[in-house]
Amino acid sequence: MKFVDEVKIHVKAGDGGRGCLSFRREKFIPLGGPDGGDGGHGGDVYLRVESNLTTLLDFRYRVHYKAERGSHGMGKNRHGKNGAPLVIQVPPGTLVYDQETGELLADLTEPDQEVLLLKGGMGGRGNARFATSTNRAPRHVQPGTPGEERWLRMELKLLADVGLVGLPNAGKSTLISAASAARPKIADYPFTTLVPNLGVVRYGGYKTFVMADIPGLIEGASEGHGLGTRFLKHVERTDLFLHLVDLSSMQEGDPLHNFETINKELERHNPQLLKKTQIVVLTKTDITEVRERIEGVLPFFEARGYRVFPISAVTGDGVPELVSAVGGVLEARRRLQAGEANDTP
Repeated sequence: MKFVDEVKIHVKAGDGGRGCLSFRREKFIPLGGPDGGDGGHGGDVYLRVESNLTTLLDFRYRVHYKAERGSHGMGKNRHGKNGAPLVIQVPPGTLVYDQETGELLADLTEPDQEVLLLKGGMGGRGNARFATSTNRAPRHVQPGTPGEERWLRMELKLLADVGLVGLPNAGKSTLISAASAARPKIADYPFTTLVPNLGVVRYGGYKTFVMADIPGLIEGASEGHGLGTRFLKHVERTDLFLHLVDLSSMQEGDPLHNFETINKELERHNPQLLKKTQIVVLTKTDITEVRERIEGVLPFFEARGYRVFPISAVTGDGVPELVSAVGGVLEARRRLQAGEANDTP
């Protein structure tokens, strides 16, 4: 499925129905009087989170969305039918902005979360509403009011517990395929991953967390180089990062310099990203030269307070220990958040 994370759409609530101009005309009932009914209200527009959706792809093929208008009023004081509401389904993690003002209208993150986006128009009053003691045959009715409408910009930020970051070919796709049932494309050339991939990782028997494989970052990613500008936003909602470092000669440049370069790009994109927990993963330990270099780089990371896990996603060495450690960090974080929520009056 094609991954789409930014779209623009036009949405309009239903217009209200017109009031009816009618007079009661029945045999043996003289001077029946006005009996025009009110018009129906236009349908509202709602946004609802659908957990099974993972992309905004559907909005690429349909740009205009309109709720049902209210029916016009009818004689015999019959009220027009209200327009049916329009419910637009979006994936979790969708941000909705007003295209003209840039105002954030909704941040949809919870399953089945629903918000009222636009109100439908009010139905107009029929002439029966305007009858008075001095005006017994009113010929005035109200038109329905138009429903609200606006252009929207929708942006998807993936919801994941763990984000994988690192240079292209650092082994992110191989790790997520080894730790979960996700099957991203894996090859020996840069930028194999062109879209984010999500995988559900099991640990401790029945517990799970969601891991996101983000396309590789390069120097200048925060300024639009490579795929960084488009996909850096997807790491903003993660609780922690696994920063993958490739010590093999297949990766250009000094591994430690590359590590600091990626962190600088994260900071330039959003300074809050460096405040998130970060675990260093030394990949491709099935290669002899990588195993020989591990001891030389450990002091660099340990001096900066990082936990380090050497792994080989190909052979599986070190992967269970890494998954268990990540699960423990996430559980501690959730307990802390639950405690803070209980302490809030």
